[in-house]
Amino acid sequence: MFSGIVATIGYINQLEIINGCKYFTITPKDDMADLVIGESIAINGVCLTVTSFTETTFNVTVVPETIRLTNLAELTVGSVVNLERSLRMGDRIGGHHVQGHVDCVGEIIALTHDNSDAWLVKISIPKRLGKYIVNKGYIALDGMSITVIESAPEWFTVTFIPHTQDVTITKHYSIGSSINIEVDIMGKYIEKLAEVYIHA
Repeated sequence: MFSGIVATIGYINQLEIINGCKYFTITPKDDMADLVIGESIAINGVCLTVTSFTETTFNVTVVPETIRLTNLAELTVGSVVNLERSLRMGDRIGGHHVQGHVDCVGEIIALTHDNSDAWLVKISIPKRLGKYIVNKGYIALDGMSITVIESAPEWFTVTFIPHTQDVTITKHYSIGSSINIEVDIMGKYIEKLAEVYIHA
């Protein structure tokens, strides 16, 4: 479980493809010397497992299904990624509960300055997910907990403040960029529970 508050960014410095899996070696910008093998870490909002590490790097494996469903398929050597380690008991939750299970890959279809240094961004989504996105609700974008401004059946808008641009990969976004999207899990649970009573 994660909170959607990106701790630091990382750089892909090695990539191998073996039997359909991608093996990434990542160098975090900030120190992660206390990593342990088996620890969960979110890479662009995708929950992966640390398989090995050194003083300056760590390794993860991305299986074919994850490659197919996320923007990790687009990563190459030199790519920059958002990193967040899993929550510990007692940690503050500055964002919202994020599972690291991506629902879809969206695309930036508009990006403008909202009369300030903040970016107003419009992102496309599959229509099947539109019902889970609400105005002023939470959404996880490449692992970042962001507040929705306006939602529609096939798109929504958000703002990236200057601080977010400075400390995450958002500074590299442009029209056409692919973004991992995880909708707020609460809406899915409510829908499933409601179905039980509706069809009882």
